[in-house]
Amino acid sequence: MNASNTQFLARAYRAVLAAAFAFALAGCASSIHFRSQDGAGADEPAPPTEMITEKLIAAERQQHREQANVELENLLVPNPPPYAIGSGDVLSIVVWDHPELAGNAMNTGSLAADPSGANTAPPGFVVDHLGRIQFPLIGMVGVDGKTEEQARALLTAKLAKYLANPNVTLRVQSYRSKRVYIDGEVKSPGLQAINDIPMTLVEAINRSGGLLPSADQSRIVLERGQQRYLLSLRDLVQKGINPGMVMLAPGDVVRVHSRDESKVFVSGEVLTPKALTMHDGRLTLNEALGESGGISPLSGDARQVYVVRKTPERTRVFQLDARVAGSLAMAESFELQPKDIVYVAASPLANWNRNLSLLIPGALTSAVTATNRP
Repeated sequence: MNASNTQFLARAYRAVLAAAFAFALAGCASSIHFRSQDGAGADEPAPPTEMITEKLIAAERQQHREQANVELENLLVPNPPPYAIGSGDVLSIVVWDHPELAGNAMNTGSLAADPSGANTAPPGFVVDHLGRIQFPLIGMVGVDGKTEEQARALLTAKLAKYLANPNVTLRVQSYRSKRVYIDGEVKSPGLQAINDIPMTLVEAINRSGGLLPSADQSRIVLERGQQRYLLSLRDLVQKGINPGMVMLAPGDVVRVHSRDESKVFVSGEVLTPKALTMHDGRLTLNEALGESGGISPLSGDARQVYVVRKTPERTRVFQLDARVAGSLAMAESFELQPKDIVYVAASPLANWNRNLSLLIPGALTSAVTATNRP
């Protein structure tokens, strides 16, 4: 290699070093950038970073507590009302000393015509879609929304016009008007009929065979109409609230989530990046870092520990400076949520080494190739 080629190679080497230095300095910035949704154009600046402090942790706890209390106010029923008759229910009505008025007599002809019973209506009096039953002597009687005692008193009053001192017994024989649906990590998911036993959250789970080992007791979703409630059995017990006071309503859908759906993702400059499963809905930032092996002592920047959280309103970015006194205590108090992303940024020196190793070998090869051309 002649002198001119050597000088050219030296100049190229210095140019590469300068470019690598500038590129490394640019990579040392602490801000996070998100690419636009369409994938085109320059990166967009990240949402404002919120430093993890004692004040922020207290505010997050208070907000969570207030939201949970508002939801519980609509669900807790200390003294559930008695069962109300509805359309589709089958009533057993007996008028003593008047067997001709019994509901079972209505199906005698059907049983004789169809011995198999396949097309036989249920014995008793079926409440129609308008909430009425047809009873001998008195005709159509509205019983929708009434308790057994109220319906019995109504029939007694109407029969008193035709019978002397009628003695009426009325009970619900088949509960078919009100149901709830249980889905998710239970042994027997499906529809559960509401009967005279109050359908509480605990009762519904027990009727479904109980929770599976894979169930997340902190993520039980109750959907009622357009409302959606997130319940945690662990939080209820810690607050001294009996989960048996959470009353279900007809048409409610209860879904018990799996533990696998409640994961936190740890990436960046940690020893073992991984997806972590929360422990019954609880995982702190300190636990997440510990289970991932901690911040890498060679490449991690303890000043830049980020938590990225997607909320329905916006994306929030939290930052912890692990060098500050008391940071470990704050990390232990900072509660993570499912789908959170914990990211530890690289140190400026690590960025410098990586950028340099990426740029210099390719640039030197190009420079040598250019000098060896005839």
